[in-house]
Amino acid sequence: MSSVVRNWQATLVKAYPDLFHPTGNPPAAVGRPEVGDGWRDLLERTCARIRTAIQADGGSFHVAQIKQKYGTLRFYWDGALSSAANGWVEEAIALAEARSACTCDVCGDVGRLRGKRWLTTRCLAHAEGQPVVEITRGFENVRIEERYVGEQRITRCRRYDRETDSFIDVDPRSLGIEEE
Repeated sequence: MSSVVRNWQATLVKAYPDLFHPTGNPPAAVGRPEVGDGWRDLLERTCARIRTAIQADGGSFHVAQIKQKYGTLRFYWDGALSSAANGWVEEAIALAEARSACTCDVCGDVGRLRGKRWLTTRCLAHAEGQPVVEITRGFENVRIEERYVGEQRITRCRRYDRETDSFIDVDPRSLGIEEE
């Protein structure tokens, strides 16, 4: 990785010692981001959201790992939070992961998932000839979340809106998903 990447990563760790728990000089921390420059902004937003959630409700939090997998961000953490704070943290991470799926990991511009075997999210300028991964029409930037309440399966679909950095609920039936 370039020194520019290491510099912003070190700056992020220093700015959020309550999340990364750095040690040494220069600071080393478990969980130090292992992603490209293009995702710097979305990680700064995520850390700010997580800090707000924890400060509002207390608990312990420690970043375990931040990396790219299958072309999108993965953010792992350990800790003990209240149910409310846990929900806010998981929402902050879900937003970051969704944003990474449409943000070039090199420059931060609008990107698309690309590749065949090794997937990346890249803009046209950084695509390096990689083909766009085709996504079923209507499912672009959609997260499908399933959970069970007793015996009943609840399906929730949300579309990520990059412009507002938020999720918009989508009726699962409009996507051809039927709840049991």
